[in-house]
Amino acid sequence: MGFKMRDFNQQIIRFDNEQSFRFDDFYISKSNSHIFDLLEKWPKWNKNFLNISGEKFSGKSHLVNIFLKKFKGVSFEANLFNNENFKEVKIHQNIILENINENIDEKLIYTLFNIIDQDNKYLIVTSKKPIVEIKFKLQDLKSRTKNFILQSIEKPDDELMFALILKNLSDRQISIEKKLINYAINRIERSYSKIFDFIYKIDEISLKKKKSIDLKIIKEVLGE
Repeated sequence: MGFKMRDFNQQIIRFDNEQSFRFDDFYISKSNSHIFDLLEKWPKWNKNFLNISGEKFSGKSHLVNIFLKKFKGVSFEANLFNNENFKEVKIHQNIILENINENIDEKLIYTLFNIIDQDNKYLIVTSKKPIVEIKFKLQDLKSRTKNFILQSIEKPDDELMFALILKNLSDRQISIEKKLINYAINRIERSYSKIFDFIYKIDEISLKKKKSIDLKIIKEVLGE
């Protein structure tokens, strides 16, 4: 499941919609391999609670959905979790709680944490920042966060940046030279949000101008 980074040697890279990456295609790089490997080792963890943190677009949801596809379980949005959801929690071994932050029902989530512990289930929580840094008001909940294995998705390296740009432009049927991707990588801030800002702008200009992506367009998007 998933695959290592490839050496893209083509000078021009073209894809059509049918060749767009499927849901369970995932790029394993130095930025995320430690988390991917840990998920693959389930249930041989030293704790039943795992927190995966990372900025928006960093691949947190992709990782946990790969996990669910292989090991099964149920997933909830943290701020939408309610009493009715405990019925599903009861019948599943693996529970995913996505995008936890300060805007949750803290008593309800504390109850969930207790159930996970008491019934020897597994809980994976995703968040933008490590869960121990989230300022919960309920002290008991805050104390529970110390029970988590903490794993953070690191800033993207060159290979991952290349892969993300390639994948998302190919999904949009946009052809681009390898050297132009490398040119952009050397100038884009190492942030997943900035990478996707770049991709969206390229897509917008491509649709508007109806022409191939060249260095002039890349420079325009980068504000050069």
